[in-house]
Amino acid sequence: MSTLQAITLDQVVDTDRYPLSDPGSVERQAVIDRARHELATVGCTVLPDFIRPSLHDVLRQECAAIAPQAYFDVETVNVYNIAVDADLPEDHPGRRTFQRGNAFVARDRIPEGALIGRLYTHEVFQRFVADCFGLPRLHELADPLSGLVLNVVRPGMEHPWHFDTNEYTVSMLTQQARSGGDFEYCPNIRSAEDEHFDAVRDVLDGSTEGDRLPLRPGDLQLFKGRYSLHRVSPVRGDVARHSAIFAYSERPGVIGSVARTRQLFGRVLPAHLAAEGRAVRGDKLLD
Repeated sequence: MSTLQAITLDQVVDTDRYPLSDPGSVERQAVIDRARHELATVGCTVLPDFIRPSLHDVLRQECAAIAPQAYFDVETVNVYNIAVDADLPEDHPGRRTFQRGNAFVARDRIPEGALIGRLYTHEVFQRFVADCFGLPRLHELADPLSGLVLNVVRPGMEHPWHFDTNEYTVSMLTQQARSGGDFEYCPNIRSAEDEHFDAVRDVLDGSTEGDRLPLRPGDLQLFKGRYSLHRVSPVRGDVARHSAIFAYSERPGVIGSVARTRQLFGRVLPAHLAAEGRAVRGDKLLD
């Protein structure tokens, strides 16, 4: 049983800095205003020590305990997570391939009482995140595997350049690598209307560098990963990098495709089979 089951959200989150439960407070609005400004200008914002430092070790221990349940499968991918043998023009950035060595612990392997599980489903936390993104509401993914995951990058592995399927990504580092494992991103490199293939190709060629974002365990990161190319650089040393990813959507009922789900978790469930072909996308981007 989690040691956090008897602890309130106010005891978990530093509500002096981040007053989640006080929608009328000047302090809460200041945090939201800063988050919205940074998301609009650089596509990302970080709320340092969102989790109280006294619970950082609990956060790490709970996630480290489930990390061995991650599905590991080193595979060849491209930045769009489409078939690497897709019929694309010769200079298309989707022809560039990488070895993806990160792994995911699926939602159905994460105890409900764990800190990250309680945060993901908490209405006050969801309301706060939606406000930071400037949205009327966010919905948990209906997907039984990918709504909440733990991303595990072992030493020697990396999560190469990619775009997210969801427009709004919320994550939290729970265990820092000894060396490497840096989050790098290229803010707003594409839009819902334009893939900007030339700009993506420049990053893959190394002629354009991404921004490096310092992260520490317990920091909350809000990110527009659908439009910003990003990666986790190779992890070095003897400690894996762990991060929780809280996936939300503006629309209820979102379930991942069969192909993408099998790629990430090595399995699919009846919910994925039933939803196949009914997905509604908000844009026509490759991924």
